[in-house]
Amino acid sequence: MKKVTNCETCSHYVYDDEWDCYCCAVNLDEDEMYRFMSGSFYQCPYYQLYDEYAIVRKQN
Repeated sequence: MKKVTNCETCSHYVYDDEWDCYCCAVNLDEDEMYRFMSGSFYQCPYYQLYDEYAIVRKQN
């Protein structure tokens, strides 16, 4: 079973002021962009969980 990733929890999912929306900051190639736009891009190889407390845990 493949792990489903959620763009909203990814650290690469950032707000773009110019486009006035959230976008993926990773430069996807043509095939990856097609899978992403078609909704079949379930296992993103660039996914990183956005965890703002990770640095604090490392300091302790």
